[in-house]
Amino acid sequence: MRKKSVSYILEKLDQIYGVTKEGFYHQQPWQLLAAIMLSAQSTDKQVEEVLPQLFQRFQTVEQMAEAPLEEIEDSIRSIGLYKNKARNLKKCCRQIAEEYGGQVPRDIDGVLNLAGVGRKTATLFLADAYGIPGVTVDTHVFRISKRLGWASGKNPAEVELELQTILPKDHWNRINFQLIYHGRAICTARKAKCGECMLREWCEQIMDKDGKGDKEIS
Repeated sequence: MRKKSVSYILEKLDQIYGVTKEGFYHQQPWQLLAAIMLSAQSTDKQVEEVLPQLFQRFQTVEQMAEAPLEEIEDSIRSIGLYKNKARNLKKCCRQIAEEYGGQVPRDIDGVLNLAGVGRKTATLFLADAYGIPGVTVDTHVFRISKRLGWASGKNPAEVELELQTILPKDHWNRINFQLIYHGRAICTARKAKCGECMLREWCEQIMDKDGKGDKEIS
């Protein structure tokens, strides 16, 4: 039953949200990593608005690494936590330039070694930049996976390992954006719209199966 339900849910997610997601504006891998770093606690729209000007101003990873911190801050001022992000961007680019010959590493440990990069950012980058399979667990994936009964881990790292055993490997890279879309539109954090959810019959936290109205779940 578990295998059947997972297959059904993944098929529905593919149908509704698609199997590919347009990535952030970039021409080089280090630029994609920078964009993902900037997206933390910010909207994709906010990030996309600053990227063209940012990468026009700093066209190579070396230029970003050597730029005065104030210039980087000025370029991303409209993004939340811009001072901290500018500082991490500069440090990260310096590492890429000095320790990795200007190329972003292709392994999880190498990417995690970079300043300002956590596991979620690293996994998402490797998937989007190099096509390396990985399950990226953000707040939406964490919440919905537990509601569906796919995971019971207490932290993202535990949930990541659980999802890797449940999901087919060819779905790892897209489960993140699919559940982000689903989490924003339907399975929201405070009050899920269970009556509108196409996954409701497979959700372990929905007790009311008659489809009458919304039901708060956590």
